[in-house]
Amino acid sequence: MNQAPESPSALLLVNLGTPDAPTATAVRRYLAEFLHDHRVVQLTRWLWCPLLHFVILPLRSPKVALKYASVWLPGGSPLAVHTAALADVVRRRLPGWRVLHAMRYGEPSIAAALDALRAEGVRSVRVLPLYPQYSTTTTASVADAIAKHGKGLQISMLQDYHRDAGWAAAVADSIRAHWDANGRGGRLLLSFHGIPQRLVDGGDPYAAQCEASTLAIAEALGIPRSDILLTFQSRFGKERWLQPYTQQTLEALGREGVRTIDVACPGFAVDCLETLEEIAVENAHAFRSAGGETLRYIPCLNAGDAHADALATLVQGDAGWS
Repeated sequence: MNQAPESPSALLLVNLGTPDAPTATAVRRYLAEFLHDHRVVQLTRWLWCPLLHFVILPLRSPKVALKYASVWLPGGSPLAVHTAALADVVRRRLPGWRVLHAMRYGEPSIAAALDALRAEGVRSVRVLPLYPQYSTTTTASVADAIAKHGKGLQISMLQDYHRDAGWAAAVADSIRAHWDANGRGGRLLLSFHGIPQRLVDGGDPYAAQCEASTLAIAEALGIPRSDILLTFQSRFGKERWLQPYTQQTLEALGREGVRTIDVACPGFAVDCLETLEEIAVENAHAFRSAGGETLRYIPCLNAGDAHADALATLVQGDAGWS
């Protein structure tokens, strides 16, 4: 990628993506695009494509659609609504910048966003993937799409912001506000999206960056790192993913007599299916079934002022952009 000039004229915030409706058809269309990405599933196409289209999508799409329906908002999916709102509040902090958002999978697409900027005469763009921790499964996939669709533009991209002081302080402040309002639970657990262990074994820095983020958040909270549990959620398939797994940890805590647990998901910029349904509903039920009483989910930073301030500061700096 080309180095952007000192004052880029446009910012593109990129999130993962979401179906455009809580229906089996829309979910199937979204999952097909998502799971076709070789960064996400690295099996050979001749093996993976028949399995995906004739087994996985027909079985999973209706089930996942029901989960989306349970958290759907009047304006659309939570991820779409909160990402658009985040772009709006960041835009207010960057006068003179053109600020758009896009999804790696689904709409609004990266290709469409870059086409719109190109049509407006924009030539210099900063791309900020809304993944604090770098992974080949997420950030590198955004880079793939930018390389494919960014012809003729001067583009620089932020690889990660996993130890950024403003971001860590914003996460810590959200946890502290929760404690001020509700008291402190028996344990604090930070749940990050998982990836296959083999990717980390092959050099993906994601696990190390999740640990570094946890330490930064602990420091911002003024508590020992040992006071925070770090776990990984959203495992898919039968291979070994990063451990410890969130649900198994919660079940073990319930059996051990922990009655109340606070859970935050700082790897997610905004709330989505994985936080609102998987953690706040499914994993809360698992915790209670194992003997716990209350899982208190702490929302993502979403379009909060501290989040917008942290991102706007990152965008106007020079560190990490390439």
